[in-house]
Amino acid sequence: MKKCLVLTTLCMLLVPALSMAQLTYQKDVRPIMEAKCSNCHGPQTPLVDEFKKDKDKFVKQNKGPRMDSYSLLLEFVKGKDAGAIMRRLDDGKSKDDKKPGNMYIYLGKDEEERQKNLKVFKEWVGSWNLKRKADLTPEESKKVTAPQ
Repeated sequence: MKKCLVLTTLCMLLVPALSMAQLTYQKDVRPIMEAKCSNCHGPQTPLVDEFKKDKDKFVKQNKGPRMDSYSLLLEFVKGKDAGAIMRRLDDGKSKDDKKPGNMYIYLGKDEEERQKNLKVFKEWVGSWNLKRKADLTPEESKKVTAPQ
């Protein structure tokens, strides 16, 4: 009985702490996206299918595919372009060539800020995987959470 009471008390204390610690798009990722990414991926930019049709034109204009909402960003996390956001924002530390993704530099004004913002993205995604959708196993896909 005493063990049960101790376990119940521990659960009651831990559950609120765990739910408060969960990162969400609205609370944690969206502010970073608005501050660091909206110039090139905001409402004035093309949707991904339009971007892909004339990529060179949009790149010359410093416009990437639009990612200014949860559903649009999710396409690059676990949708048809799954893993794209991870490959582009990754710092390269776990890769053999150590080369960061092409958007890593934009995560902050210095390495400290970039690492802090990358950590937010990694925790939000749930399972940071640089694979393309076709290469992800069903188990790997399930580990990508990215809560709204």
